[in-house]
Amino acid sequence: MTASPDPRRRSPTSPPAYPPGLGSVLERNIQALTDRRRREESEASLQDRVAEAITRFTGSMLFVYLHLALFGFWIVANLGWIPDVPQWDPTFVVLAMWASVEAIFLSTFVLISQNRMQAAADKRADLDLQIGLLAEHEVTRIAALVAAIAARLDVRTEVDGEMAEIRRDVSPEAVLDGIEAAEEASGAPANAP
Repeated sequence: MTASPDPRRRSPTSPPAYPPGLGSVLERNIQALTDRRRREESEASLQDRVAEAITRFTGSMLFVYLHLALFGFWIVANLGWIPDVPQWDPTFVVLAMWASVEAIFLSTFVLISQNRMQAAADKRADLDLQIGLLAEHEVTRIAALVAAIAARLDVRTEVDGEMAEIRRDVSPEAVLDGIEAAEEASGAPANAP
């Protein structure tokens, strides 16, 4: 008679199991995020996609290797170290000009990609803020309900003073005003990290 495998054990190659009741929510959220990213990528303009592709390539080791080979050959050839190859840029003025123009365009492509990434990060930050505010509101309501149940059952706790504070709704504007006031008092700029 063979023993049945322990359901809690899994092979090292299988993904970890989700706790019961949580898997479908996680899968739905993951799918929604994946669908959203695909939709945003498909809606990107041609210029944004070209800038992203160029930025991705210029951030690769292949780009570094190509430049090492090209610049290395250019420098060695123009120093006269390769026999039978004429020096076409002995002062390296053309190489410097080419590198400068390339740097201008590459930095522009990087800035375009960073602007897109920042816009996406801003959307995620707004979503995080909304979820945080919703969670705070729900916790406040649950705390008020628990306090009402405790009062009805005549249960006294040593955190009654804290419960009054927990039951109050927090105004996001008041929190932001408090942060700005604290930053102004310390002399730090309001938008400093």
